Amino acid sequence: MISLGCAKNLSDAEIMLGALTRAGYPITSDPEAADILVINTCGFIEKAREESVGAIFEAHRQLGRRRGKKHRKLIVAGCLAQRYPTELPASIPEADAFIGLDQVREIDRIVAEVWEGAVGRSYVTPKPKYIADWDTPRVRLTPRHYAYVKIAEGCNHPCTFCAIPRMRGRHRSRPIDSIIHEARGLVADGTRELLLISQDTTYYGMDLWAEKAGPRQGADPSRGPGIIQLLQGLEGIDGDFWIRVLYTHPAHWSDELIAAIARCRKVARYIDIPLQHIHGDMLRAMRRETSGAHIVNLIHRIRQGIPGVALRTTFIVGFPGETEDHFSHMLDFIEATRFERLGVFTYSKEEGTRADSMAAQVPARTRQRRFERAMELQQRLAREIQAARIGSRLKVLVDAPTSARSEADAPGIDGSVLLESPMPIGQFAEVEIVGSTDYDLIGKPMASRPA
Repeated sequence: MISLGCAKNLSDAEIMLGALTRAGYPITSDPEAADILVINTCGFIEKAREESVGAIFEAHRQLGRRRGKKHRKLIVAGCLAQRYPTELPASIPEADAFIGLDQVREIDRIVAEVWEGAVGRSYVTPKPKYIADWDTPRVRLTPRHYAYVKIAEGCNHPCTFCAIPRMRGRHRSRPIDSIIHEARGLVADGTRELLLISQDTTYYGMDLWAEKAGPRQGADPSRGPGIIQLLQGLEGIDGDFWIRVLYTHPAHWSDELIAAIARCRKVARYIDIPLQHIHGDMLRAMRRETSGAHIVNLIHRIRQGIPGVALRTTFIVGFPGETEDHFSHMLDFIEATRFERLGVFTYSKEEGTRADSMAAQVPARTRQRRFERAMELQQRLAREIQAARIGSRLKVLVDAPTSARSEADAPGIDGSVLLESPMPIGQFAEVEIVGSTDYDLIGKPMASRPA
């Protein structure tokens, strides 16, 4: 299996491999040794789609190089197949089957049908509804010491640039007991970091309350089991581990959530909160459900309420209608706020979204220029922020003998703490920061680890 895209996609890949393993299929990491290749695609933006299509054709070439084999099958799974359930089979006849997000749990049955001769079939069903449970078979694709825990699936937000609700369906939360049961098993198995993921982790549980209360009440973050109750439940699990909350939305933060994170010692002092823009005109055009003033106030409250917190965010440059004034306003905000972690995307024109038909589309060259200016600014800020940490002592989680991460670093997207001498993988350690680069720190291991 080749899995592309985000951590949510990786979680789906783990479930598919779990179903195949339970059914008795041996798994190989060598594409040329495989009888069946599964490409778990991403369909989020244009670059991701191009990467997915390229991976499909490369997989087909790899299968074609295997001489003397009667059975060679290629299955396309994931978001791209879900987004284009009829178009993809017509344009990529090289694939033997296409499956969507509701089929991840039954891929073993589909593999059996494909192996017996079903060709070119699309198994994709519209409006996905599936969500895994604590006992869903999985094959972990992360190192043993950290794991992604999907707490919900789908999205209810109306962002005009995004096609995720069309691909992954309406927001649906897992029961809180299911998540805690899964987390307890992971910690018992040696996991030292639980990364909570969904399209919007701060929306967790609101749909459960809405279903119980009825349509007149609607989703209410203050009633029923929600992200606060989930964090408190995870905090109660015995063991030494971090809880990292990813993919929060600025519209659903509250003072109660800020206080809960400050109380929970196991919750990493790290907030992932994609903002996308700060100018009011752009936020309204994007339908982000917040104002610039709300965002500024929220960041102030988070930093005041959670001492030592590291903020990660993303921005989109070149959204339709973005002027130089809008962009300059964003740069001023980035400079003033000094985010510890920040990424920038150039706007991707996505078919079927509201932004696709908007006037005043920004030229590609202008988008690229703005991307480069924003990242140059953040590189300077990051260099200053990292240098200011020299001389401090940090608790880190060791990913490789000479590479670790602090609470301020999520795997795969943030920097590392480069270790001057090797340390045991998968363990917590204490280091003294003795140097820095633009995005990484250099740490000297201490004789004893932190309490």
